[in-house]
Amino acid sequence: MTTRVAHDSTTPGLLLPAGYQPLLGVKETERAIKSLKDFFELNLATELNLSRVTAPLFVQGGTGINDDLNGVERPVSFPMAHLPGVRAEIVQSLAKWKRLMLGTLGFEPGYGLYTDMNAIRPDEVLDSIHSLYVDQWDWERVITPEERNVAFLCKIVRKLYTILKRTEHFVFERYPALRPALPEDITFVHAETLRAQYPDLTPKQRERALLQECGAAFIIGIGGALGDGTIHDGRAPDYDDWSSPGENGYLGLNGDLLVWNPVLELAFELSSMGLRVDQAALRRQLELRGCPERADLFWHQKLLRGELPLSIGGGIGQSRLCMYFLRKAHVGEIQASLWPDAMVTTCRAHNIPLL
Repeated sequence: MTTRVAHDSTTPGLLLPAGYQPLLGVKETERAIKSLKDFFELNLATELNLSRVTAPLFVQGGTGINDDLNGVERPVSFPMAHLPGVRAEIVQSLAKWKRLMLGTLGFEPGYGLYTDMNAIRPDEVLDSIHSLYVDQWDWERVITPEERNVAFLCKIVRKLYTILKRTEHFVFERYPALRPALPEDITFVHAETLRAQYPDLTPKQRERALLQECGAAFIIGIGGALGDGTIHDGRAPDYDDWSSPGENGYLGLNGDLLVWNPVLELAFELSSMGLRVDQAALRRQLELRGCPERADLFWHQKLLRGELPLSIGGGIGQSRLCMYFLRKAHVGEIQASLWPDAMVTTCRAHNIPLL
């Protein structure tokens, strides 16, 4: 298929849609971001029975509370004058902190919490859709043992997709130039099925082929080993359950929600979510990732002692969501961050105004 999106050779990962013209000016974009976020947040809380809580910007290092992502990304950390010997870490996400709060605040099954998460990921590759600054709605909800299955996971995904459809209509009503593009229904597929369907493609190429065809999909089983020994994408071993049996003999009780981005012509991830590890899955996944010693950390010990509730949760990218619905070519049109000089110059030359 012929693409209208060019790759800039001087700044790898920078995508340049041919003839790009922002459909909203900078001031109008700022107003649209506020109204879009307010609408989505209210619907998220209502649809999933979530209460808003205040989130930390940093947590204590060495406790296992911070998200280690793929285990190689370095958190921003700093010493504190009045807590000698203790280092604080800027959060990379709140995947485990949320579950700790569910237990602390005593949420019952069917109810949960959400928060505005602001994180810094200093090792992030900077391109059209990735930034050093990560902003997302982090949410977590208590579940029962009977709900730890793929059918319940898909039920929650459909609720989330309903909110996306509702938000799309909200934006279109206010800005008719931003025409709806989401399909009526979301497609569910396991990463193993996707590998079998496109055996000669990389995981990212498989996502592109799938989303180009269906428009919106939830890929199940992110992080676990596929039939050829590879993984579709990385996942930390201590929050999503990617190793327990799911359906049709496949492993994994988690996944990614992606949509087709018509501006950048790529598969565009909006949310990562899943059923969280229980004691058995945590021990198994720590072994699989070669870090069984993490079981001795504060957070992991609380889970292994049965002091944390079973839960489902995830993150929804705020800038990603706004970027998609407002049809922007670069995440820097939504959020203020730092970018290489060459990227700023190239974007300016191609009518992409970075904040």
